[in-house]
Amino acid sequence: MDLKEIASKIKLLAFDVDGVMTDGSITYDENGTEYKTFNAKDGHGLAKMAKNGFITAIITGRKNGTVDRRACDLRVTEVFQGVKNKLPILEAIMEKYELNFSQVAYMGDDEPDICILEKVAIAGCPADAVARVQSVCNFKASKDGGRGAVRELCDFVFDAVNSNNE
Repeated sequence: MDLKEIASKIKLLAFDVDGVMTDGSITYDENGTEYKTFNAKDGHGLAKMAKNGFITAIITGRKNGTVDRRACDLRVTEVFQGVKNKLPILEAIMEKYELNFSQVAYMGDDEPDICILEKVAIAGCPADAVARVQSVCNFKASKDGGRGAVRELCDFVFDAVNSNNE
């Protein structure tokens, strides 16, 4: 089965944040407040998926209010922050929506994401993901994290599903 055919079965797209939805930079002000910068094109891709009935999820190891705000703006279905072991969270989301791994795409960029990437149908990473992550991914974006990688995965899945429905 080719990747486009696999993508045509996707119902859930899940993402890490730092290094995927952002460029991985972590900025603090003098009071210790953490700031993140998100890409508008990535955001449009996520919003398009939500609008068209896909389940979208964020599973991230860090906890930050800007993630909640961005997720709300984009109508992300499920948001989990401060997660050290991401796989049980993904499995709980899958159980809630009665999905299996063949219906899931996930994008991650670093070692904490490998436990999920090794199981899902579409294992995605930004172009600048660490080498160990790239070695387990079947979808490697041409763009870096926070620079359009999320949009590439969203568009790929969206187009595959829609061409399959024609």
